[in-house]
Amino acid sequence: MTASMNDARAIAQAIVAAHGLRFGAITAAPVSAPVFSSDDPVYRGAKQACSALGFIEIDAECLAHAWRAQTLRLSNFDAALWPDAPADFGMRPFPPAARDDAFPPCPERLGLYAVLPDAQWVGRMARAGVPTVQLRFKSDDAEAIEREVQAAVEAVRGTDALLFINDHWQVAIAAGAYGIHLGQEDLDALSPDQLAQLRASGARLGVSTHGYAEMVRADKVSPSYIAMGAVYPTTLKKMATAPQGVARLAAYARLLRGYPQVGIGGIDAVRLPEVLATGVGSVAVVRALVAAEDPEATARQWMAAMDSNAVGN
Repeated sequence: MTASMNDARAIAQAIVAAHGLRFGAITAAPVSAPVFSSDDPVYRGAKQACSALGFIEIDAECLAHAWRAQTLRLSNFDAALWPDAPADFGMRPFPPAARDDAFPPCPERLGLYAVLPDAQWVGRMARAGVPTVQLRFKSDDAEAIEREVQAAVEAVRGTDALLFINDHWQVAIAAGAYGIHLGQEDLDALSPDQLAQLRASGARLGVSTHGYAEMVRADKVSPSYIAMGAVYPTTLKKMATAPQGVARLAAYARLLRGYPQVGIGGIDAVRLPEVLATGVGSVAVVRALVAAEDPEATARQWMAAMDSNAVGN
């Protein structure tokens, strides 16, 4: 369907018609977005469409500006061409690893990424051959946190596992962990001096994202990898955004193709192939291993499936 670059309603209808089956339109007709920051018809039409396709306000706004930038760059509106050029989202040149302020690189494919509750589990999965492990230790006791982080660093010693510490970045740096993983709120809470300290430490940095706006914000610090989710419903934590689904994950993967990427949230063995088909090089799991009857055997099965997919690609 073609649409005039000056007709916002036609633009909205064309985008929904082109992408409704893939992303799932909320309504048969585009709904009006509540707030517009520009009178540009491509922007307004795209925001209406993205709202109708179920994107939350900040992501619809981000996408709408990207649609406008793409249209200006190509001198043509194309409803079929979903934005996936970093420059259209206001991102700096890719690949991010080439930037002066980039965090140290990590493998493009982090493989099976086990998110684990304590150092004992970290060691167990590292010895099982899981390539990437994360300590997500929840406590308000500073001494307990320090002990657990140090124990996790010791637990992976002598294995090939890459250890990321969730949240406790200062303790992780002091303990010599390979990397740190921060949620969006934790990243936003860092002062410029703290961010500089984190960057100067030489630790790798991974950042959680839950949509376009958060991916653009994460890209500003040029992290080592970006995690995207929740892909499917998960009961492990209350999410501010709805499950993203594999269609969105595939679109995110195309936009962030200069980054190592991790899909996370509700992924099980049945869903694994369709997640890997999006192009992400890593899948993070929590319950799939911790709640398994034989965690080591389960880890081997997952790693074999991921290796097979990598060879197939």
